[in-house]
Amino acid sequence: MPSRPRTGDSATAVESGTTAIGREPRQRVIEAASDLLAREGRDAVTTRAVAVAAGLQPPAIYRLFGDKDGLLDAVAEYGFTTFLASKHVDPDPQDPVEDLRAGWDLAVEFGLANPALYMLMYSEPTRATSPAFEAGLEILKGRIRHLAAGGWLRVDEELAAMLIHATARGAVLTWLSLPEGQRNPALLTILRESMVTAVTNQEPAVQDAGPAGVARALRAALPEQTTLSSAEHHLLREWLDRLASDG
Repeated sequence: MPSRPRTGDSATAVESGTTAIGREPRQRVIEAASDLLAREGRDAVTTRAVAVAAGLQPPAIYRLFGDKDGLLDAVAEYGFTTFLASKHVDPDPQDPVEDLRAGWDLAVEFGLANPALYMLMYSEPTRATSPAFEAGLEILKGRIRHLAAGGWLRVDEELAAMLIHATARGAVLTWLSLPEGQRNPALLTILRESMVTAVTNQEPAVQDAGPAGVARALRAALPEQTTLSSAEHHLLREWLDRLASDG
């Protein structure tokens, strides 16, 4: 069993230094792998090539990541983290629909600028459990909640998230599959606007959307209320879910 860390300033400094040294080679390897992926494609990301690029011996890759799949998972997480850092989060957007468009455009632009990395990030469903992916999903859910609270949301929040993800990912993959001479920017615009039309109302429709629209708006605001007990909150959520799915 490892001994307990010693207390005191000198011991803390030694421990912090060891941690920094331990992390530094890992980050070098991830960045080297990401660079190889961007320049030469996924097949170029071999343990030997990455080790050479990072200035390490190949066995170091296995010590740090277990195997090549572990390395690729780390590179994908690096991609999700990089994308997350590029996101601008407006806690109270003046125009939630324009905020949705901006978020969609940002996701597509990232994919087009980093094609090999994007393909790696979304090539396996298990990567959807990435902490950075989950953090990005929470940002998307926040945008959808603003739409719902303002009466803009046409469909259920979960379906909206799936539609937004599917159209953005489809836009990137379709664009990348086309020869450069056939890449028409109108494709991206039309896909985005089709998503907006499917997900949102043309005008805020809380008052005229019927029970489903009102339920979506109220459900979006529910987490902020503190008047109801936990049991009442749960029961109201069940009722709103039923009403929202009936539209």
